[in-house]
Amino acid sequence: MDEKDRKIISILQRNGKATLAEMAEEVGLSAMGVKKRLDKLEKEKIKITALLNVEKLKIITAIIAMEVENAEALKRLLKRFENCPRIIKFFVTTGGYNLFALIFAEDYHSLESVSIEKCSLRSQPGIRRYEIYPIQEIYYDSYLDIKVVADKSREIAPCGVFCGDCMRYEVKRCLGCPATKFYRGKL
Repeated sequence: MDEKDRKIISILQRNGKATLAEMAEEVGLSAMGVKKRLDKLEKEKIKITALLNVEKLKIITAIIAMEVENAEALKRLLKRFENCPRIIKFFVTTGGYNLFALIFAEDYHSLESVSIEKCSLRSQPGIRRYEIYPIQEIYYDSYLDIKVVADKSREIAPCGVFCGDCMRYEVKRCLGCPATKFYRGKL
């Protein structure tokens, strides 16, 4: 990556809708030159995506710290929740807690469900310890890569859980999985 690539990335980080002509003028290349560099960057080094402003949407975020007992349990857990729309990112670390997850929920009832129900990370085999830390404030940039599921026709969540018979869902203390037809949230 050279200076012109870094400049293109910087422009896109400031304004993801910048045109090729606008970038070309600032970088000092032709629009076609910027397009070729951008295509190469997208293949190898960057991803252009839409992010949601969690503060404006009043979405609750939380960090979950987990101690996973072994590599096999970690592998199973990561596979099961690979397509969970509530998980923004997983982070494997070293130390007492060896797995962290950044998650979202639309309200505190749903956040509680995500931490205690059968769809929760806490209830998975191989989790020794689990702590959840709701995030009170996000500094510098409140835009996060939250998965918005356009097709909500499925009955079974990506993690294999059926929201329709969940007691918390039935008494309206959970909004359901955003990837299913049961979802009652705002996304």
